[in-house]
Amino acid sequence: MPDAVGRTRPSQLDQIPDRDPEETAEWLASLDAVTTAAGPHRAAYLMRRTLESAGASENGVALPSLLETEYINTIPTSAEPAYPGDEAMEARITAWNRWNAAAMVTRGSKLGLGGHIATFASAAWLYETGFQHFFRGKEGSGSGDQLYLQGHASPGIYARAFLDGRLSDGQLDRFRQEAGGDGLPSYPHPRRLPWLWEFPTVSMGLGPLSAIYQARFNRYLEHRGIKDTSDSHVWAFLGDGEMDEPESTAALALAGREGLDNLTFVINCNLQRLDGPVRPNFKIVQELESQFRAAGWNVIKALWGAAWDEVLAQDVDGALLRRLREVPDAQFQTYATRDAAYIREHFFGADASLRTIAGRLSDAKLLELFQTSRAGHEPRKVYAAYRAAVDHKGAPTVVLAQTVKGYTLGAGFESRNANHQMKKLTGAQFRTMRDLLELPIPDSALDADVVPYWHPGEDSPEVRYLHERRAALGGPAPARKVVAKPLPLPPDKAYQALEKGSGTQEIATTMAFVRLVKDLMREKETGRRWVPIVPDEARTFGMESLFPSAGLYSPKGQTYDPVDRDQLLYYKEAKDGQILNEGITEAGSLADFTAAATAYATHGEPMIPFYIFYSMFGFQRTADQFWALADQLGRGFVIGATAGRTTMTGEGLQHADGHSHLIASTNPAALSYDPAFAYEVGVIVREGLRRMYGPEAEDVFYYLTVYNEPKVQPAMPAGVEEGILKGLYRYQAAANPAPGAPRLQLLASGTAIHWALDAQRLLAEDWGVAADVWSAPSWTELRRDALECDAARLRGEERTPYVTRALEGAPGPVVAVSDWMRAVPDQIAPWVEQDWTSVGTDGFGLSDTRDAARRYFGVDPQSLTVQALAALARRGEIETAKVKEAAERYGL
Repeated sequence: MPDAVGRTRPSQLDQIPDRDPEETAEWLASLDAVTTAAGPHRAAYLMRRTLESAGASENGVALPSLLETEYINTIPTSAEPAYPGDEAMEARITAWNRWNAAAMVTRGSKLGLGGHIATFASAAWLYETGFQHFFRGKEGSGSGDQLYLQGHASPGIYARAFLDGRLSDGQLDRFRQEAGGDGLPSYPHPRRLPWLWEFPTVSMGLGPLSAIYQARFNRYLEHRGIKDTSDSHVWAFLGDGEMDEPESTAALALAGREGLDNLTFVINCNLQRLDGPVRPNFKIVQELESQFRAAGWNVIKALWGAAWDEVLAQDVDGALLRRLREVPDAQFQTYATRDAAYIREHFFGADASLRTIAGRLSDAKLLELFQTSRAGHEPRKVYAAYRAAVDHKGAPTVVLAQTVKGYTLGAGFESRNANHQMKKLTGAQFRTMRDLLELPIPDSALDADVVPYWHPGEDSPEVRYLHERRAALGGPAPARKVVAKPLPLPPDKAYQALEKGSGTQEIATTMAFVRLVKDLMREKETGRRWVPIVPDEARTFGMESLFPSAGLYSPKGQTYDPVDRDQLLYYKEAKDGQILNEGITEAGSLADFTAAATAYATHGEPMIPFYIFYSMFGFQRTADQFWALADQLGRGFVIGATAGRTTMTGEGLQHADGHSHLIASTNPAALSYDPAFAYEVGVIVREGLRRMYGPEAEDVFYYLTVYNEPKVQPAMPAGVEEGILKGLYRYQAAANPAPGAPRLQLLASGTAIHWALDAQRLLAEDWGVAADVWSAPSWTELRRDALECDAARLRGEERTPYVTRALEGAPGPVVAVSDWMRAVPDQIAPWVEQDWTSVGTDGFGLSDTRDAARRYFGVDPQSLTVQALAALARRGEIETAKVKEAAERYGL
């Protein structure tokens, strides 16, 4: 086909033969003729209708879908299904919720606590339509729906819980007042309000990512025969500004690829982010439509209210469609705040056809169109979109619902750039809102300094209707409840191999962990509940042995002949596969882990996930998600494999991890361990299963760092279990110290225990110094115990920290070493009564051999020996000259 200067543009179709070039030429000539006679817009209209007809054809006409459609509703008013509810009743319920949400935030603002009003005001009907007609509760044997609700809309959800009797007005008055223990958290925080909230979403971007993997995990449970989740639907309510977070769109392709039709995104397109327009010079709805369609999603646009129907019906030449498509979002926001004359001039004035349409419209009609008539504010439009979403099969659906931010809050709020930061309404604004919502609140009730909450009464028609609708849908929502029973703990024999040691064989603690889990996955009672999760490089962690036996989960099974099928440990995918091998996405893997780690509450099915990853790319990359995991009360094992700053030979700065334990220590729900030996791994995992899945299950998760450095694993000494779990025990005392010999204590974690043992030998053989070697599996747990003791003393209790008691009477100074930054062992320094010295791997990692890297950081046995001598010299127990002598002897 010729371009603008007569040249023939290449086409993809040039690569295949055209069996009837003459017919092709006739079609192209027809298009040219329509373009010439009726204009390019008529030609585009005909092409669109032809493409849509082809897409709906049952004759096998397969065409790529368009990525963008017109800036109008996907579902015409004429195609909307009958509304199944009492619209007037639901309008009154929604009005009460709007009022009480605004009252709650305004009352809280008197204490300087703030809150957000405008988000729920814009999205009220998006939620209420779902609560009245779609969102399933948890009563009965099912799991209900999973609701990821916008964090800034939480006042509206609290207001609804107040209306249905689950919250009192006293509780509403404790919004954002949690220190007393009975307040309402600012946002959806399950850890703070575990009977109501299921999913933390206010760290924007994590909600959409988590929702996708939750929908995927629902399928995983069903395909593995653990729980029938076919009636569960995942709903994620998001803001259009939130979609700029990279996590928001990170997994769209996964949802499209796996056809997750149990998932619906509802994006509240009020065109505003926190401080201004989302796309001032562009159109966020069109951009999102293209993104989602390209990722394989079904897209439903619910943009305009019914008032636009008669105006669109007058658009005989497409001028209105063109104008709607070209006006940028920031200008639409301006239209929503200006008078009719401005709209006539700036929207309709540039085109004769548009001026003709505007001439038929009153000023009141123009203001209705541009200020209030949005599909997101009309329950029939929202219901039609939701019904189409849940009925669609084969792909997830996104509903792009247009609203006005601050809707019903008055001219001072609606569509204003600052409305996200506006925390209260004035008395006059409340009166205006009362009149607009037609609420029976007398003026006398609004004369007080504090605006009242209002409830129509427990036996009112509104409350009875609300309860009836929720009963029909399976009970209250949102709601979180834990009905899972404790899991039987594996027998002790599962841990015996690690307790016996490896004999003369060298194995790394990474491999020891994988071997243990492989044995635990064979257990009859709990084996199928393990959920191995790995971003990629499972073979690096020695997990290929699980491939044939457990299988890698895929909803399609294995549709190909794997290249390594003739090998024993071939790559086996299966619909009921147990391993979640996510590819190179730590964020996606942790979202998987979160879904599995909370299945005990979401589905009443306790699962035991273990997420194993390259240590550096765990807590550092996804610390925000780990925080959300803690908020969601997740349970499971997080494994930082290939840990340490010097064990990653040749990998360098961005792989060598020396600080993840510091990041993990900031997470109160993370129980962090750096085990030195295989038997320590076994003791920690056994205790983890007891604490997380036993009769008194705790809302914690375990973080273990394991190493890829093969070593002979010793047998477990007697009586060390308590010390392993509390974080410190004497592993090897000095052998036959000479009378009067200088003494000291070497504390080490992880692979550093071997440097300490070598240093113990050097100190004894070369310098006559007797050193005891201690294993410190958890510096963080030692510190937490000590902090608890400090707090107890302030209450008048006499408690001594475990670390102080363990080291009590141990002679000489203490020197602590690990493959981590010095700040990791330094956590316990205040509670060590002996003189304290630490050495570690501060700074960036670097590429080299282990020996060279350890010498560089000063943590190899020789450097540790010199540090120990220096500690003794500072106390006057040896001559200072010996420190220099030792450094020269060892070439430091």
